[in-house]
Amino acid sequence: MSPLVQAYLDKYLATLPKQEVSAIPQITAEYYCADEYNANECARLIDAGVKRASCSLKSAYDIEQEPLPVEGRLTVVLNWKEEPICIIKVNQVELCPFNKVTPEFAAKEGEGDLSYQWWYDAHVEFFTQYAAEVGAEFNLESELVLEHFDKVFPVEK
Repeated sequence: MSPLVQAYLDKYLATLPKQEVSAIPQITAEYYCADEYNANECARLIDAGVKRASCSLKSAYDIEQEPLPVEGRLTVVLNWKEEPICIIKVNQVELCPFNKVTPEFAAKEGEGDLSYQWWYDAHVEFFTQYAAEVGAEFNLESELVLEHFDKVFPVEK
């Protein structure tokens, strides 16, 4: 974590009781999506409270031997330049096959026109390309990690 991101996180953690800080199971900092436009757009949507969920390919966690997100996880949301935009807290994590994702979840992701069809088309394209990049497989039954979250700390203006 860069000094800028760590200082931003520390500012938020200083607002919490010590026992709450010690109970945080995971802390990370990342941008969403794999290109500048979408990373910045996702950060903007999260900061605005429009995007309140995200999904990822479970097999990528397995390949990269990365732990799955858990409830209570804090994420410093970054823009493409890796500057902090806000902090979110995961309040629910579930595993779900791609073809069982609900229209409600798709809308909660807050992207595009908020329709299930937009979500479906965009995510088939993204996961097909991403799976090939990380050496995973993707099909309509592939398991996704669905994260539901709330913004807990804004950037000071």
